Amino acid sequence: MIPKDEREQIIALIHREVVPAIGCTEPIAVALCTAKATEMLGKRPTDIQAFLSANILKNAMGVGIPGTDMIGLPIAIALGAIIGKSEYGLEVLKDSNSEAVEKGKRLVDANAIQIGLKEGIEEKLYVEVVCRNGDDRTTAVISGGHTNFVYLEKNGETLLDRRTGDRTEADADGVDLNMRKVYDFATTSPLEEISFILEARRLNKEAAERSFKGNYGHELGKTLRYSPSEKGILGNNTFMHILSYTSAACDARMAGAMIPVMSNSGSGNQGIAATLPVVIYAEDNHKTEEELVRALILSHLTAIYIKQNLGKLSALCGCVVAATGSSCGITYLMGGGYPQVVDAVQNMIANLTGMICDGAKPSCALKLTSGVSTAVFSAILAMEGKCVTSVEGIIENDVDLSIRNLTRIGSKGMNETDKMVLDIMTHKHCD
Repeated sequence: MIPKDEREQIIALIHREVVPAIGCTEPIAVALCTAKATEMLGKRPTDIQAFLSANILKNAMGVGIPGTDMIGLPIAIALGAIIGKSEYGLEVLKDSNSEAVEKGKRLVDANAIQIGLKEGIEEKLYVEVVCRNGDDRTTAVISGGHTNFVYLEKNGETLLDRRTGDRTEADADGVDLNMRKVYDFATTSPLEEISFILEARRLNKEAAERSFKGNYGHELGKTLRYSPSEKGILGNNTFMHILSYTSAACDARMAGAMIPVMSNSGSGNQGIAATLPVVIYAEDNHKTEEELVRALILSHLTAIYIKQNLGKLSALCGCVVAATGSSCGITYLMGGGYPQVVDAVQNMIANLTGMICDGAKPSCALKLTSGVSTAVFSAILAMEGKCVTSVEGIIENDVDLSIRNLTRIGSKGMNETDKMVLDIMTHKHCD
């Protein structure tokens, strides 16, 4: 068993990275930053400027903002100023109502909000908001994490400055993970220390079930669950239950439903993909609550481990990371031990490396379904003793080196791809 002090560090890390969120976390991070700047100002701003990294812009352009029936950053920023509370974190807009939305629309229509690209920064997750009212001016900066304030200033006086340029996310977390440690922690920690992860089951399953009752996004989850023609092709089985629940929760979230989900590493979709495939497999196969707890911890902590090296935002679709976690969890529930879990990770990396992130949007449900499908296939292959070998592609004998290869491609190798995706997205001719 991992020593108690190290277990406590890992538990603290999970508590930081697995948190409730309402709405897509990129526009929500901008709303959070706006809320903080407004609180420092002490009154409602008459002028708001937001300077954002390219990845924040990319992920905020096409998603619905909770409770508004509107898409994009301006209304998120307006609501952050009007009703946002920074103490709520990624649930910053949970007090939104129709009156606040109408006030937000008026603020947007008054051209009080300007949004631009922050030049000259390498950090992919960067939000800077400047609020003004009369002679008063405040600045708030979030960087490196969706709720990580690194700079606060009011009227030229610095209130907080934690800007650095050299620490990696793993350094900042203070927890040195590898795949063996992730597995050992999940499978040997005292159950009472890790049962808190069941809250992820509650929130994300409720999100999916509410989505089944509504009409959100492309309705992929409902289509997979209820369409007779699709059932004729794909059947009514655990595999389809996994796909329908996962995509349904994503449908609602990307459409801007006022429905909280449990996120992972700053992404609600990653939290959904790390949770629901494991939950549905466990329920359909009558696994014990302890087995489910350990499988969920294995899934979520695997995703956290990979994201430590990849970064919060990248050109690589986050479903690749989260689905790799859920593949580990499903493999464990199938009766697999550490060797089979490693094989599942290797199979995932061999298959999904290179899936691009082209922004957060309703069609993310399709990508999550692709990732989760592969998670199930990878688990089945691993349990059959079949694994992609080190002579194939980027796979190495050491699973941690394979993970490093994946994250190197996602964080460095795909940078030019990321730039091209953003260029295409910002120059489309949409009728």
